[in-house]
Parts: sequence; structure tokens; C-alpha cells
Amino acid sequence: MTDSLTTPTSPLQIGDYRRYWLARFMGVFATMSMVVLLGYQLYAVARDDYGMSIGEASFQLGLLGLAQFIPLFVLTPVAGLAADRFDRRHVAAFANGIDGLVAVLLAALTYADALNLPVLFALAAAHGAARVFLGPSMSAIAPNIVPPRLLPRAIALSSIAWQTASVAGPAVGGLVFAAIPWAPHALSAVLLGCGMILILTVRPVRAAQDGPKLKPLKQIAQGMIFVWRERFLLGCITLDLFAVLLAGATALLPVFARDILFVGPEGLGLMRAAPAVGAAAVALWLSFRPLQREVGVKMLWAVAAFGALTVVFALSRSFALSLAILSMMGAVDMISVFIRSSLVQLFTPDDKRGRVSAISGLAISASNELGEMQSGLAAGLLGAVGAVVFGGMGAIVVTLVWAWYFPELRRARSFEPQELKREVST
Repeated sequence: MTDSLTTPTSPLQIGDYRRYWLARFMGVFATMSMVVLLGYQLYAVARDDYGMSIGEASFQLGLLGLAQFIPLFVLTPVAGLAADRFDRRHVAAFANGIDGLVAVLLAALTYADALNLPVLFALAAAHGAARVFLGPSMSAIAPNIVPPRLLPRAIALSSIAWQTASVAGPAVGGLVFAAIPWAPHALSAVLLGCGMILILTVRPVRAAQDGPKLKPLKQIAQGMIFVWRERFLLGCITLDLFAVLLAGATALLPVFARDILFVGPEGLGLMRAAPAVGAAAVALWLSFRPLQREVGVKMLWAVAAFGALTVVFALSRSFALSLAILSMMGAVDMISVFIRSSLVQLFTPDDKRGRVSAISGLAISASNELGEMQSGLAAGLLGAVGAVVFGGMGAIVVTLVWAWYFPELRRARSFEPQELKREVST
């Protein structure tokens, strides 16, 4: 047997990783389609069935983000502990099953024309609960099925799955919804079921245990204390939290699609897909030529660029220009996500990866869901355009503050685990 067969040079040469990649693609395709349409349906119900104004309906989109965030906030410690104590495949499959049930209910209620605001908020909360268990388990599986030297490339390939599905899911969902409103939710349910089966075919994945087994509450506290004491991890995680919390324009895309750019649900699907187009292109490039040097500084520049592009998007009145700007936002965000995800996984011991991934996932979700709430509240006060401009400028300020307060981020120069720990500690 040749060395190329015994020593893989790409994560895709590993069968478990291929199945993991496909399961991730299917899950993201399904949930992105479902979430985009959930927001559009809620905005439409608020405007058409409840007679709300644009500002009032925009505020409901903010509350939708809050409905998804509350279960994330409450269950994150439990989800991280589950990923570190149980077979991570089973935790991910359980989460996919919950999300699949949400998709089935959305399809049935859409078909029966029985949707209302309380039902939509309840389904959003159930989706949030499923996501909180899926994120830590899926993130922690990859380092267990690929060797450490291939992890940055595996993360880039995983990002391709995420971003490609983020392109296809909203675009396909929006187009199909315009013709058969219940059908995209039914498709999401099927894909989530297939993803659940695929992830169960990966070899058993349980975290390595280091030291005596602690009680659950102590294990949860141990993970939180670890992140708090490691300034490098704390800086990486909170940079994403506060920058995207301010600069996230996603929640207001239904407003731009319906009442500013006048492009309807089809246009909304393309707008939600546009960032993923740029992100997928960058992820593909990174899978072949991963960044190697000055990674911390590049991460900071990428976050600042994301904020600046957010301001430009808010001021655009051309649909084509808006799509181009959204695509560029996805490209620079992918650089930031790739670097941050690689650094967090490589810096964290395996026995704590589930809990650290859960805390990181909570920060990401907080930036997304609470960012949606912030956008909705700001839109009620400043209008949709003013809210997005304010958020983009805020992200730039956050980047400058974090670059000063967490010099460890600037000192991170490589993805070599031993070099990384030495660099950030000096």
C-alpha cells in the first residue's frame, strides 16, 4: 500500500469526513431555507394578517431573533456538556430530528394556511433549541476524524459545505416557495432526515477524557472558566459576538426585499444567498491555499471590512449592487470565520472542545439572534437603513477596541498548535 493511501493528504480521502461533510451540507441547506422563509412568512403575516406598519413588522423580526436566542442561551451549557460526555454523533442526530419536526410542522401549517405569530415564534424557539445541540457536537466531531495537520483544511472544506448550502438553500427555497409555499419546508424535513442517517454512519466519536470525571455542573463551570482565563479564546469569541451583533443586517433583509428594493421573496432568497456565494468562493480557495502567516491581523482586518461593507449595503438602492456588496461581505466574513474557527479548535484541548464550541456557538448565535433583535429595535427608531448604517459603523469601532484590548489576537501568526500557544503568550 502506498504512502498516499496510508497517510491522507486531504480530509476528503477520509470516508468518515466525506459522510460528515455531506450531512453538514444537507442540514445547512434545509435549515437556511427554513429560517429564511420563516422570517419572510412572519413579516408577511404581521403586515397582511395583523395590519402592522413596516416599522412594527420589522420589530417583530427582531422578536423572532430573540425567540431563537432564548433557548440557545438557556441550553448552551447543557449542549456543550452533552458533546463532551456522550457520543457526538448521537447528539447531532437528535438535534437534526428536532429540526426535522419543526420543518414538518411548518410545511403542514403553511399548506393549511394556519400560521400566526404565536405559532411562528414557537417554531422559531424550537429551531433555536435544536441548533444549540447541533453546533457543539458537529464542530467537535471534525477534530476527531481528521489528523491535526489537516484540520485547517477540513474546516475550510466544512465551510464550503456550509456556504454552498447557504447559497442553494435560500435560493431554492425562495423560488419554490413562490410556486408552492409548503414544498420547501417539506424538502427541508427530508434533507434533515437524510443528514441524521449520514452522521450516524460516522465511526463513534466520544471526547477524550482527561483526569477524573467531574459532576455535570462542575464540568460546565470548568469549560466557562477555561474560556474566561484564556484571554486569546475570550478575544476570538467575543470579537465575533459584538461585531456581528452590531453589523448583522440579515434580520432586515425582508424589509429591504419587500419595501426598499421591491424584489419580493425571490429577491430575498437571492439576497440571503449572496453572502454565501462570496464565502463559498473564499472557502474553496482556502481549502487549497489555507492562510499560514499573520492570521490574527488578517482576522481583524476582515471584521473591519465586514462593517464597512455593511454601511455600503445599507445605502445601496440598486438590487445588483446590493447583491454584489452582500457577496463581498460573505467573502471577508469567511476569512474571519475560517481563522477564528481554526484558532479556537487548535487552541482547545479535546476534552473541552464540546463546551468551548458551545460557548463559541452561543456567541455566534447571540451575534445573530440578538443582532436580529438589535436590528429590529434600531429599525423601529432609525428606520431599516439607519439601523444597518449604525451597525456597520459599530462593528468597525469594536474591531479597533478589540485589537487594542486583546493584543494576543494580533500576535497569532500561524496555525501550528505549539507555535500558536507560544505566540499568544508572549
